[in-house]
Amino acid sequence: MMSPQGARNKTDAAEGRMWSASVLGKYWALQLPEAALVVVVMLLLKEWLELPAWLTWSLVGLWVAKDAAIYPFVWRSFDPAYPATQHSLDGERGVATERLDPSGYIRVRGELWRAELAHGVRQVEKDETVEVQSMRGLTVIVVPVSEPHRPQ
Repeated sequence: MMSPQGARNKTDAAEGRMWSASVLGKYWALQLPEAALVVVVMLLLKEWLELPAWLTWSLVGLWVAKDAAIYPFVWRSFDPAYPATQHSLDGERGVATERLDPSGYIRVRGELWRAELAHGVRQVEKDETVEVQSMRGLTVIVVPVSEPHRPQ
């Protein structure tokens, strides 16, 4: 079990990455075309509907503020070091839901995954425990584990 200090250190590290130049840069670089489009549309609406300038620029400011407000909730998807963007199943154990010879499906962490056996390993029977060695796209590469899984 992780100590409260260890959890705090992990949180502090994540907070540091949240405000890193690379993560902020990626986020705002992807928001820039949208903001530019909003400015153009608002300027056109200002001319066509004779909107006051204060209203036009207030709406543009609100749009940019909206992007700033959602950043704390979405920044992880712009951080390549965030664990969810890595192959976090490597080393996990799962159970074959069918015979793997050389491919089939396994259950890992309660999720069903397409699996292929690593090169040169024996076939795996249904309900046998496997270990994830790597991933290739959305397919996990597995090897059998010696002790069989006992269904409950």
